[in-house]
Amino acid sequence: MRYSKAIKLLTVLFVSIIILSVPTIQETRAFTNQVIQKGAVGDDVIELQARLQYIGFYNGKIDGVFGWGTYWALRNFQSEFGLPIDGLAGEDTKAKLIKASKYDQQYVKNQIQKGNKFTHYGGTDLSQQSGPSKGQSSSQGGSNQPKPSATNTPAGFSQNDIQLMANAVYGEARGEPYEGQVAVAAVILNRVNSASFPNTISGVIFEPRAFTAVADGQIWLEPNETAKRAVLDAINGWDPTGSALYYFNPDTATSAWIWTRPQIKQIGKHIFCM
Repeated sequence: MRYSKAIKLLTVLFVSIIILSVPTIQETRAFTNQVIQKGAVGDDVIELQARLQYIGFYNGKIDGVFGWGTYWALRNFQSEFGLPIDGLAGEDTKAKLIKASKYDQQYVKNQIQKGNKFTHYGGTDLSQQSGPSKGQSSSQGGSNQPKPSATNTPAGFSQNDIQLMANAVYGEARGEPYEGQVAVAAVILNRVNSASFPNTISGVIFEPRAFTAVADGQIWLEPNETAKRAVLDAINGWDPTGSALYYFNPDTATSAWIWTRPQIKQIGKHIFCM
């Protein structure tokens, strides 16, 4: 009996030693608890710059230094997302930014460690991010640096704008007729041009409660070529909606308010209205 108890005790002790010897896996979390402000440096600033750049607010270098460019980008983000405009990345601002963007920490930090300088994090494919070409040192003078290849985008729109719109069209209207997909893209553009909405693509798309695809995460599905083509057709002037600012599915709409909007037409399953 004593022998059996001794065996059990040794077994428990052995298992405990194994558990304690296994390295603890730290939980990955976005940002630290600090309020990020101008003059700050480090990982939090890198993440802040990368996330702001992902949704089109920041166009400078991701270098982990909170300067004026980062400051004004943050204020513009706060303005368009209904946050207090103070240029400080506190709890509410960080939470909103996390919901509205993505951050590939490993990729961004690897590029910085390699000396690569890139300003197109986000909608651009990772393999196409700008950086020194093979065999060329990142410390060489600016005149010797290779110029990033240009992307054919309509005037006034960045590649990230087009990518975000394609994501929105695919998340909101995949399965709709092509005209209906162009119509959703047109509504986004109409809102950008309306004084009642934010005046940037990212501001319109990520405005709170504006699009179901943002709320349920379908905004991050990979868009197909049809969605991308629909965006370009809308940008190039095709508006099948007649200048609509809203649309809804009458079979699933739960808002009584949307039914009060003047209706223009129905395309596919969506009714477009003012």
